[in-house]
Amino acid sequence: MMNVTVARLTARGLLGRRRGLLLLALPVLLLALSALIRGIAGQDESTAANILGGLALGTMVPLVGLVAGTGAIGPEIDDGSIIYLLSKPQPRWKIITSKLVVAIGCSIVFAALPTYFAGLILFGTFENLTLGFTIAALIAGIAYSALFLLLGVVSRHAVVWGLMYALLWETVVGQYVPGAQTLSVHQWALSIGEKIASPGVISSSVHLPTAVPLLIVATLGGAWLASSRLTRLTLAGEE
Repeated sequence: MMNVTVARLTARGLLGRRRGLLLLALPVLLLALSALIRGIAGQDESTAANILGGLALGTMVPLVGLVAGTGAIGPEIDDGSIIYLLSKPQPRWKIITSKLVVAIGCSIVFAALPTYFAGLILFGTFENLTLGFTIAALIAGIAYSALFLLLGVVSRHAVVWGLMYALLWETVVGQYVPGAQTLSVHQWALSIGEKIASPGVISSSVHLPTAVPLLIVATLGGAWLASSRLTRLTLAGEE
């Protein structure tokens, strides 16, 4: 299902230089802020839910997904080095799968796990609040990785478009405009966290039977479209 060499080279590219520092800075900021807030406000359910739902799931997770997803393939397309990878006798879907696995791995390490530790700092394991937000961050990270990987394939301005989606749509429109919430990965993931946590601890504007199919379509559809686009990119280069 994946090419180990492609995955290793992708991980090296993501974790080196400025991207690696950015991926590390986001969870460090979350954990430091969580420790500070816990020291000031104590153990408070509402505060913990706001930090984990807003800063962690609403901001850090999509930004990590953006850096990991677009960074997994976008730079290679921009500088033309992708042609060396495409010249190898291997299916294009395997290239996408390999890069997607690395992007998801980055989302787990730099988004889902920090969300869990931040939740422990803020509220411990009470009422499954920490577990609910952690699973939501994990699921959202997978979907974001696939969508932003697709964006990295189809656009040379993937980071700009991704920031607009992550910060404008998800953070502003997706949280406060009722109709737009149905198309928000954030809200889809929250619906899963809502099911895991104790009643009333986490709330989502999208029902679980709607959210789960949309998450599956976004993840698998994003990977499939990225593979299809990469195949057409190869044909265009050959022509």
